[in-house]
Amino acid sequence: MSTPKSPQDSPWWSADIHADRRPFLIARNQIKRAARAFFEAQAFTEVECGALQVSPGNEAHLHAFATDMIGPDAASVRRYLHTSPEFAAKKLLAGGETRIFDFARVFRNRERGALHAPEFTMLEWYRANESYSVIVADCLRLLSLAASAAGATTLKHKDRTASPNVEAEWLTVTAAFARYASIDLLASLTPDADRDILARAAQAQGIKISADDSWSDIFSRVLVERVEPLLGQGRPTVLYEYPRVEAALARACPHDARLAERFELYVCGVELANGFGELTDTQEQRARFETEMREKERVYGERYPIDEDFLAALAHMPPASGVALGFDRLVMLITGAPHIDKVLWTPTA
Repeated sequence: MSTPKSPQDSPWWSADIHADRRPFLIARNQIKRAARAFFEAQAFTEVECGALQVSPGNEAHLHAFATDMIGPDAASVRRYLHTSPEFAAKKLLAGGETRIFDFARVFRNRERGALHAPEFTMLEWYRANESYSVIVADCLRLLSLAASAAGATTLKHKDRTASPNVEAEWLTVTAAFARYASIDLLASLTPDADRDILARAAQAQGIKISADDSWSDIFSRVLVERVEPLLGQGRPTVLYEYPRVEAALARACPHDARLAERFELYVCGVELANGFGELTDTQEQRARFETEMREKERVYGERYPIDEDFLAALAHMPPASGVALGFDRLVMLITGAPHIDKVLWTPTA
């Protein structure tokens, strides 16, 4: 006699499982309507960036799904499912669009867990000729409106809560490392990232470091282990002014070239959004991409092509700011769903 399956083994389309998930999905629709209305009220244009791209993105630790596009002559060329609509969206800015948003289906390999799915929805938007502080304000306003649309007054994840309607905490990355990890981050930016200085500081605080860890590896470990879990408690946290070496697509801060106009929005210890004052210097962007791909090859033994058309478009792109917000995570926080699969209409098997 076979052992009966547990409820966790039932497929998502089982009537009982779907009935349990459906309230989260209806809330998702309400939140999406509110978000779309938010952008349309400000004269944004909704766009639909193609998923099939020459390059999926050129960040060292992003992993893409690859495929072959076969033409009528049977010739095959490698293409990738995008990890973000960013390259295509910026081409639209170069073409003359000034305010755009996209509920983009995006794909990331090597990502699966309570907060990660291989296929998910990224709400991405851009403003030409506006500072990234305006984009931050968009995020905070959208957070409040989305919660209201679903009838939520408290955002939840695990045992953490936050209000979407109180003033956000603004915290520089440098201040966060000092407060939560007792590390002087700027001391390791001299001006280039000095791996040994950061390694010694991290080890002094009991953080394990491997001999082959790069500066970025150590930075990420400190951020994940000591800083992120304490952000967004009770209220949203805007973590801003990342080191420039951790912001491949962001322009440098005018007051300190070691830092960049990059921010992340955290709620209940969850990273919700990642935004930039966008880099438009073609030569600098190429150099950063090449650095990222060298690191990718060192760690993973592969690299992705650079989208030359994207670099050409940067020369025509106006100054702009933009952000990518994890829409599924937003729904999770508003509904209190414990797993991302709860808020996806058709989860990846």
